[in-house]
Amino acid sequence: MSAYAALTRANYHAYVRDVTTVFFTFAFPLLFLVVFGLIFKGQAVQDGGPPYINYIAPGVLSWGVGNAAMFGVAFTMMHWRRDDILRLIWRTPTSLPSVLASRYAIAVGVGLVQAVLFTGVALLPLFGLRLAASWPLVIPVLILGITTFMALGLVIGSLANTPEAVAAIANCIMVPMAFLSGSFYPGDLMPGWLRDVSLALPLRYFNDGVLGVLSRTHHGSAADIGLACAGLIGFAVLFALIAAKTFRWSNHG
Repeated sequence: MSAYAALTRANYHAYVRDVTTVFFTFAFPLLFLVVFGLIFKGQAVQDGGPPYINYIAPGVLSWGVGNAAMFGVAFTMMHWRRDDILRLIWRTPTSLPSVLASRYAIAVGVGLVQAVLFTGVALLPLFGLRLAASWPLVIPVLILGITTFMALGLVIGSLANTPEAVAAIANCIMVPMAFLSGSFYPGDLMPGWLRDVSLALPLRYFNDGVLGVLSRTHHGSAADIGLACAGLIGFAVLFALIAAKTFRWSNHG
């Protein structure tokens, strides 16, 4: 068995054994879907326009998937470094790319399962999400988003030395970004200057990409989706470069 396969298997077993984390990883976005779906049930953004759920469901989905990718790798890297697991791995023939690739495989798997479960619930008559014909394209958009937020998680996991620090940093980033990026309400309702500010946030591009390919709105043009994907790639490269600079094998030098 290769080092990558062994690490991926170990990561998978460690993840599924933590039943509480698994439950809330999948339940948390669904809770927001239920709350916002019921609040805006039967309402449209404009007269005769798409219903709110067509905006809210993609926004909450991208936020939930990005949140899980970022928190998961940030906590894992912090724990592995604090407990000197990374130092032990460093002393073996296992390469750093194998370590990161194994964690990436878990993040992608979790994100795709999240998306299937979340979309299935959003399609129920209670919520009434209507899918666009381009919905299969959500898979590459999700993978780009997971890559971006996992890279951001690597930065946080390299900077923080305790679980409390990881939670504090990650929440300070994700909570304001969710509201500024239009994850919980249509971004079209925000003031123009705030929409311009949101262009500096990776979640804005993740929201736009998922919104454009998944649901029936006026955001599904090739230009909209291309811009969203380009933005995610740019942020993924930026965060990866920062993570490469800040990565540490151990807290003890």
